[in-house]
Amino acid sequence: MTSPYGATTTADELVKDFAADIKGKVILTTGVSPNSLGATFVESIAKADPALLILAGRKPENTQQTADAVTAANPDVKVRVLQLDLGSLAAVREAAATLNSWSDVPHLDVLVNNAGIMAVDFALTPDGFESQFGTNHLGHFLFTNLIMDKILAAKAPRIVNVSSDGHRLNPIRWYDYNFSNGETYNKWHAYGQSKTANILMALSIAEKLGPRVVATSLHPGVIATNLGSHIDWSVGFDGLRAVDKSLGNKEGWTEYIYRSPQAGAATHVYAAFSPSLIDHNGAYLQDCHIADPWVETVKPWATSPIEAERLWKLSEKLVGQEFAYPSP
Repeated sequence: MTSPYGATTTADELVKDFAADIKGKVILTTGVSPNSLGATFVESIAKADPALLILAGRKPENTQQTADAVTAANPDVKVRVLQLDLGSLAAVREAAATLNSWSDVPHLDVLVNNAGIMAVDFALTPDGFESQFGTNHLGHFLFTNLIMDKILAAKAPRIVNVSSDGHRLNPIRWYDYNFSNGETYNKWHAYGQSKTANILMALSIAEKLGPRVVATSLHPGVIATNLGSHIDWSVGFDGLRAVDKSLGNKEGWTEYIYRSPQAGAATHVYAAFSPSLIDHNGAYLQDCHIADPWVETVKPWATSPIEAERLWKLSEKLVGQEFAYPSP
């Protein structure tokens, strides 16, 4: 499938093209603190008159800043803030229960799982999981499934998982996903594992709930946001490059091409609203098109239905709850 859009397309440009698809929709986005791709995404789609924007984040004061910015620019758009700490399964359950209790929000048209952490020092979540796997994957896995009734109540719902071409850095470490409690830890390998999980989760949802739900994942590009603000890039790039070189990845020898937040959030808009994706459930996207594994970074461990089902079963075990969806 060819797309008229590309690496330089902006979120605002796509919002104009998909305005009719955005108008009247209820959209929940995780990870929307200022100077994030999530914030850029919601600030852009607010221009197309959605019915409600639900902004979910760990720190309510940061989330509220973005909510206030949306309201200031679009006074008629309804905005609601939801506290969601993806690093704690108990907090995830609490956030899902809160959302499910909102009787005035009977359905959710679009869920964008955008929040994440990247290349942090080794730490365990309160539940005992390596923090990147726990926050980037398990938190979103549990939250998404716990609010699935609201998603399924929508006419044509979509779920978008923001992944990364960083999935190239590691498949799922089936027998050591916790990196031996730090003994085998490499922060870039851990990031890669979590980003692989984001893609596989979308693949599983497409398999289990398609065509009722369209689920996709995406690589937004390399953008200077608060995601990497904790990293000393004077040495951080060397560590990343060393991992890529050890794996034989082309990224070990090529220069990174930065793009603006507007260009970075464009694929979010494309994934959430492009009508062309209805027939491509489970797709992994970049630069506003379906990524081509022949010429772009798409590792086979992230697109395998077997790996996807293994991860679903492992994730159910780790969060302590099974999610079975009958065929439509």
